[in-house]
Amino acid sequence: MKNIFLLLLLFSTGFIKAEQLFVDPLKGKDSNPGTKPEPLRTIMEAARRVNAVTEKGPAEIILTEGVHVLTETALFNNNRFSNSGRLTLRAEIMPDDTAWKPQRMPVIITIVPFTVSQFGEEAYGLQVEVSHVTIEGIKFTGSPDYTNISKDVSRRTYPIWRGGNTLDDLVVAQCLFVGDEEVLPLHVGVIANGHGLVLDHCVFYNCKNPVVFWRAEDGISHRNAMRYCLVYGAYFSGIWTVETDGDDFDCQHNVFANCAAGWVRENKSQRKYKLHDCLFAEYKTLAAYGGARQPNPTPTDFLSFTNTRMEGSVKIEKDQTKRNYLQLAEGSDGMEIGAGLFKK
Repeated sequence: MKNIFLLLLLFSTGFIKAEQLFVDPLKGKDSNPGTKPEPLRTIMEAARRVNAVTEKGPAEIILTEGVHVLTETALFNNNRFSNSGRLTLRAEIMPDDTAWKPQRMPVIITIVPFTVSQFGEEAYGLQVEVSHVTIEGIKFTGSPDYTNISKDVSRRTYPIWRGGNTLDDLVVAQCLFVGDEEVLPLHVGVIANGHGLVLDHCVFYNCKNPVVFWRAEDGISHRNAMRYCLVYGAYFSGIWTVETDGDDFDCQHNVFANCAAGWVRENKSQRKYKLHDCLFAEYKTLAAYGGARQPNPTPTDFLSFTNTRMEGSVKIEKDQTKRNYLQLAEGSDGMEIGAGLFKK
């Protein structure tokens, strides 16, 4: 009866036709139809409504400015989308819009209860268990909880997680990930199994790890990319690859600065990677193995560099009134690379 009522609600509000839901944490109500005049309040409710529709076709969830709190994982598990009919979760005002400023970015903070895992305890914010998804224009913060439970057991918060190792095509674009090792620890900004994880024009500030390109069904993940991204202050890795195919991995126009390790790979990994038009600056070690509490330095012979600098002075804009807040400051090394939130 509950599912029938929900489907009737979706038809009556026009969602089946428009496939569009607005979410406003201040003015919204989860009993609303989800239109712009009458938005929902939570992303969790938007996810439930998207999952309830079985008809193939695109869906769009639009977040207004404000703080969106995830008190439970927003799970997307209705795999009905295609490359031309995507699931999109985006800001109402995007970074390249003339009306945009940093304060207008919707903020997602994850305070989901932790669950026990083989690694300790974990919490997932957006759990994207479907293919053909775009997430764009959103700011993600770390968790206000403590990281360390004991000497050997820790808590990990993942704002964006994809566990399915057969899934494909997850694009994260123009998003800002902000953490603090002591106050708002953010373990990994984006971690995904499967194929086709693409990070485009994202900024990661003081996150432990910005991204982990994980595994796929045959053990090798294909068609992944990281381009035009700025990683600053990563206190473990600037980029982490597991069994990511190096032949079709697109790594270009990225700035990695003030990181513990520039590139981390799994222990005993023999895969090789090419990257171009990047900057690595002020790192403790350029390459390392993962799996320990601190990066374990390794040779860099698995990396091939083209038009890439290994030193520089990277400065971050700290003035919150500036459009490039938490991005490269004027006069910083790496400005010519084009890394940051803006595509235009």
